[in-house]
Amino acid sequence: MKHIKFIDNHGSFCVNRPENTSYLYFPLASEAGLKSSVTPVLGGDSKIDQDTFLLEPVSSENLHNNRSSRNFWIVKEGHIPYSVTGSSAQQEADRFTDRQEDSELTAGFMWQTLKRTSRELGLISTVTSFIPKSDNVEIMYVTVENQTDTVQKFTAYGAIPVYGRSADNIRDHRNVTSMLHRIETTEHGINVCPTMSFDERGHQPNHKIYYVNGCSGKGENPISYYPTVEDFIGEGGTYTHPRTVYEGYKGVPAHSLAAGKEAMGAFCFSSFTLAPGEKTDFILLSGIADSKEEIENIFEKYNTSDKVKNALEETRIYWKKQVNVDFHTQDPDFDSYMKWVSFQPFLRRLFGCSFLPHHDYGRGGRGWRDLWQDCLSLLLMNPQNVGAMIEKNYGGVRIDGTNATIIGDGDGNFIADRNGIARVWMDHALWPLITTSLYINQTGDIEILKKQVPYFKDAQTMRGTEIDTLWNDAYGNKQRTEDGQVYTGSVLEHILIQQLAAFYDVGVHNIYRLRGADWNDALDMAAENGESVAFTCAYAGNLHTLASILRLMESAGETSIPLSEEIEILLNDQTDMFDSVSEKKKILTEYAKSCRHNLSGRKKNFSLSTLAANLIQKSNWLTNHIRSQEWIDGKDSEEGWYNSYYDNHGEAVEGFHHEQVRMMLTGQVFSIMGNVATDAQIRKIVKSADHYLYRKEIGGYRLNTDFQELKFDMGRMFGFAYGEKENGAVFSHMAVMYANALYQRGFAKEGWKALRSLSDTALDFDTSHIYPGIPEYFRSDGRGMYHYLTGAASWYLFTMITEVFGVRGVFGNLLVHPKLLAEQFDEAGTASVSVTFAGKQFHVTYRNTDRKDYGSYHIAAADCDKTAIEIVEDSHIMISREFINNLSSDLHEITVTLA
Repeated sequence: MKHIKFIDNHGSFCVNRPENTSYLYFPLASEAGLKSSVTPVLGGDSKIDQDTFLLEPVSSENLHNNRSSRNFWIVKEGHIPYSVTGSSAQQEADRFTDRQEDSELTAGFMWQTLKRTSRELGLISTVTSFIPKSDNVEIMYVTVENQTDTVQKFTAYGAIPVYGRSADNIRDHRNVTSMLHRIETTEHGINVCPTMSFDERGHQPNHKIYYVNGCSGKGENPISYYPTVEDFIGEGGTYTHPRTVYEGYKGVPAHSLAAGKEAMGAFCFSSFTLAPGEKTDFILLSGIADSKEEIENIFEKYNTSDKVKNALEETRIYWKKQVNVDFHTQDPDFDSYMKWVSFQPFLRRLFGCSFLPHHDYGRGGRGWRDLWQDCLSLLLMNPQNVGAMIEKNYGGVRIDGTNATIIGDGDGNFIADRNGIARVWMDHALWPLITTSLYINQTGDIEILKKQVPYFKDAQTMRGTEIDTLWNDAYGNKQRTEDGQVYTGSVLEHILIQQLAAFYDVGVHNIYRLRGADWNDALDMAAENGESVAFTCAYAGNLHTLASILRLMESAGETSIPLSEEIEILLNDQTDMFDSVSEKKKILTEYAKSCRHNLSGRKKNFSLSTLAANLIQKSNWLTNHIRSQEWIDGKDSEEGWYNSYYDNHGEAVEGFHHEQVRMMLTGQVFSIMGNVATDAQIRKIVKSADHYLYRKEIGGYRLNTDFQELKFDMGRMFGFAYGEKENGAVFSHMAVMYANALYQRGFAKEGWKALRSLSDTALDFDTSHIYPGIPEYFRSDGRGMYHYLTGAASWYLFTMITEVFGVRGVFGNLLVHPKLLAEQFDEAGTASVSVTFAGKQFHVTYRNTDRKDYGSYHIAAADCDKTAIEIVEDSHIMISREFINNLSSDLHEITVTLA
């Protein structure tokens, strides 16, 4: 097993000969919008959005199919041209032979350096790629050093193909759209400004300029330019064997024009000599701008080596500061791994769920689930504006309890779906409460529940089953009352409607309907009769959580809250009705009809204690119903698990099928997390999951066993090869939530097994073939797939801080309740975590000199900055918000002694 080699305490790492591993790519991005992927040979792409790609869009297969990449050539007369990126025909031919060059990739947050050694030329070259945090420009900083004992003369060429249009044009008029290009050479490089954005549904004038500029480290301009691909590669040439470089073609001068062809950001620099040991450097700037003045300003900002080095250091410092969580355990590699897991939520914020090579679907942006789950990590690292984000996100909830599915840029920007009846995900109402509950616990801000927020409105009505023909653009995207006023309700009202409406949306087994899918998007072929037991368990837990929040409001002096009068029907408390599927459907239909187009706008006061009791009643009914109906006894008396779903024929999906075991992880996760499973059942679930789903060598717990059936009555996942994506891969997100659920219920050893299996596989480079971090899933051979942009990272970080290290808020106070195992403490018996809480920085250290396991130790002593903390319960300590608010802005040391 070969681990990635970490080189500092900030997660920076290096890989030797990275080009020998397929599908590697690294993310670069700015806060201004530019997003890039870069491979070990500088392939990949760069873009702002779906319609604005600087470099040709790539999918994962393009990483080895394409020769179109960023490049920089060094030519010495009488020798084969040398690519400092390793992207030449000769260097590729030498790969896997004794002629292959030595290379090393080093990378950290938002920067990558490739070092190569040319034995033939006696050169060491480096290429550092990064994007400054505030500008839409990707910088390539190239150095070349003469390692021989003789003076050498070279010529250098910068070469970056410019795509300059929408990703749609890859297969939609690729050649025609090149005819729109208007290309100009400047003193610094090449500008490409297409005349229009080509779309047969409606062409639009274009004003974006795609550019590649270059200079020496001293700011010296190129001397010759190659503005089109044909100019640069020559007749019969390729990007990896361009005739210009191999035969010394002369380019055109500055201020030349070209049009109607594929554009090339290529140029030649003046020849230079290097004495023995001497080094020189070059700068390539590629980006997207709105004006020539902006391009000129960018050039002036980064046109010397000192300016670039300063910008690189600023970029490194900025992103290091964003990741303000530190872990110390017995395993330094794991601690470094956690740096990348902590960084991934920032990548999700910048990239959304698209724009990296494996994520070749969608058009950018995030989904509903992402809005809420990404807040988990922000609450733990950068919580300052999360309250406002949560408040705005509730503006995406419809009055019938469903929600917008097209998310615009910025916070609280939701877009109407005009493509007929939209898909409804039955789990969508779950996540807002989970996030809001964490927010209230971390901050103590119970007042957020009373904030007034509008509801989203579009043509979707009756919980996504009908079209509201009275709605139009003039109505707008905010729910109105009968008198035409925009209606607002409290955040609490939004949550109640989401949770209560879902309670009545049931199938024939009195389980919540699956609708278009749940968390598992690939369960998309059971909309009529499918039911999700897994998420019914989760909603049962949610109802209980919400009741606890209402009681917290009561304890703060509130007795009632005004709610829309239409909601009253959803507060039915007749248990006989709960047993009747038909009665539930009648109630839901009556409610949905009452707000089909407009609301009355009238409100009533509802008692908080009555509301809480109502929610507990519904939660208890669900729990008992699921326990009595969905438990599956294993063949072994020590095994058993919960059925997760019903298919479109109304049949239970799990159990024994012709002596074949069918088991899915999802139902186990949420039965445990939602407190449906008893402790005795959890032990049986763990035994079954270890038996049927666990494969340590590929990351741990698979999402399901092999059903050996296409199951067109359930979803597309069963069409995937077993071990790929949702069909039996080790799906990181669900595996982490399994760990989290186990920790919540006190099964720390079992939870750590799930977390550690994921990290061990990710760090085993020979198996995972990925850079540090957690991928979306590990396939059947253990390769990490769909890296970086996964909600699993937020949940992994959340679980490590709040459950493993046990540092979390409880209604604004700080709880310290460790669930660390003996193996997680270092040789001195210590483990620590650095976190932000209530605007203060804390370093929490646990001392376990006897190396006891969780369950065997208790808290013997605790202090904050050497001031003793009273121990009321020997399993945890609680530090009041008042005490924390009075602390200074310095770093504070909490030390907990375990015995």
